[in-house]
Amino acid sequence: MQKGTIRVQTENIFPIIKKFLYSDHEIFLRELISNAVDATQKLKTLSSIGDAKGELGELKIDVKLNKDNKTLTISDNGIGMTAEEVDKYINQVAFSGAEEFLEKYKGQKEANIIGHFGLGFYSGFMVSAKVEIFTKSYKEDAKPVRWECDGSPEYILEETDKETRGTDIVLHINEESQEFLEADRIKRILEKFCRFLPVPIFFEENQINNTQPAWTKKPSELTADDYRNFYKEIYPFHEAPLFWIHLNVDYPFNLTGILYFPKIKQSYEIQKDKIQLYSNQVFVTDEVKDIVPEFLMLLHGVIDSPDIPLNVSRSYLQGDPNVKKINNHITKKVADKLEEIFNKDRKEFEEKWESLGLFVKYGMMTDDKFLEKANKFHVMENVDGGKFYTYDEYKEAAGVLQTNKEGKLVILYTTNPVQQHSYIQAAKTKAYKVVKLETIVDAAFINQMEMKWENVHFVRVDADIPDNLIDKAELVESLLNKEEEEKLKGLFNFQVPELHVTVEVKGLSSEAPPVVATRPEFMRRMKDMSSMSGMGSFYANMPDEVTLTVNGNHPIYQKILKEEEAEKQQMEARNLADLALLSQGLLKGSELTSFINRSVELLGGGQKSKIILEA
Repeated sequence: MQKGTIRVQTENIFPIIKKFLYSDHEIFLRELISNAVDATQKLKTLSSIGDAKGELGELKIDVKLNKDNKTLTISDNGIGMTAEEVDKYINQVAFSGAEEFLEKYKGQKEANIIGHFGLGFYSGFMVSAKVEIFTKSYKEDAKPVRWECDGSPEYILEETDKETRGTDIVLHINEESQEFLEADRIKRILEKFCRFLPVPIFFEENQINNTQPAWTKKPSELTADDYRNFYKEIYPFHEAPLFWIHLNVDYPFNLTGILYFPKIKQSYEIQKDKIQLYSNQVFVTDEVKDIVPEFLMLLHGVIDSPDIPLNVSRSYLQGDPNVKKINNHITKKVADKLEEIFNKDRKEFEEKWESLGLFVKYGMMTDDKFLEKANKFHVMENVDGGKFYTYDEYKEAAGVLQTNKEGKLVILYTTNPVQQHSYIQAAKTKAYKVVKLETIVDAAFINQMEMKWENVHFVRVDADIPDNLIDKAELVESLLNKEEEEKLKGLFNFQVPELHVTVEVKGLSSEAPPVVATRPEFMRRMKDMSSMSGMGSFYANMPDEVTLTVNGNHPIYQKILKEEEAEKQQMEARNLADLALLSQGLLKGSELTSFINRSVELLGGGQKSKIILEA
């Protein structure tokens, strides 16, 4: 029997491991099983080149609990170790540089510990009062050995009885970590970290992993059903995806994976952190913001790369040129796939635009390289539905008709086709093209595209009277004289709480509404973005600015101006104004109640009547 001291320059290695190395204690199981997988894969490699004699048998890993003995055992029948190898790889903690590790990283934050030291085995001491190793090498005539350590620098290394090749790691769980003696807890950890490892893993006689997940196969080996079934395996409660992108790169970095475009029916369904990062089929994290471009964080799927630099705990990415290269590659693959679908089957692409649009617009705002490609397949849906325009197609369709006096193309849009219906109809009578921009990202998208696209201005269809939307039309001459216009303007001289109302009397066509309520494009846009951000701002706290454009050419004013009863005249004018405000969703609370009561009174021929509104 050999006794000795683990060879490090300080006795503080175990406290450092327990306190600084791993923030989450459940990681120990991932590390120990990863080591067992490595041992098994090494044996396969040696056997394939003739360096390992005899039958390999069924290669697998077993995880066993013994609550009575308070032990958790991880067993493999892989390469095993000789006494000399145990001394080299276990006793010389972090063989590749323990002294440098202790000198450089002692006391550092977890994020600064770089994973170059092979310390995974020692994570077992986070949950153990004692750790034993029983191992027998694959080498002929190798003697089995037992190693024991209680978390101090002292260890025991001796010969033992073990008939089978491989290694058993026996953890004697300490009092603070009794949760790891519960079968359900262990099963959840295995399913989280080990569900796709390449060697069969058994717990309570059941295999818990899929050793050949879809991303490890060639695209030519997979059918559409294979991709859908794999998606269901990782996201069992989600609808089938729209489509997917299979990543398979071996130069200048190694990267495999499958990214899925999920169905998103409503803007509020957007969820990030659904992409899982693996390293050689070992789950690492679902925090992939440095690897995947921000706009693609809405995707689902799996990325696997051994070239992504991680710290010892694998919880943090480290700065490295490969991360940027992988990020750029994923962006290009997604753009190429979208362009391919658009060109190959535009109808299918347009049918999926409700979900795809969020990804595309987000990417166009945040990534100029993606923007350059996306200009070819980004589409805007006509308000009537069924017709989609790329930017170039909209420009061609709108033509000179929607070019303002500054030479800019004016893209007219609606955020709510139902609420803004009357404005849409008024724009369509002038042959304007109106598109739908009604998702959660559109307010920001509009602002960004006005800066990124040349000579473009977006105007919401209710931002002005139709004659002014393009900022070039001449108004129809008013049929009223100056005195009548002033009297009419006076009838609309009132204020509404929380609104700043401006009144103008203009000559519009007789078919136009008697009053049109509009809100300045800039102010409304700023208020919308403030409210969506969920944060107060200068604009959010300002009253809504509203312009009431009174159409002096509407026949109804000939009747109102001749009305001899002043009170009724004012009520009729106010009702017309309230109807316009109602169309903008700006008539609320007591003002809405007053409008209803006033309408009933007018219908009653001047009788004072009220209605009661019930919630």
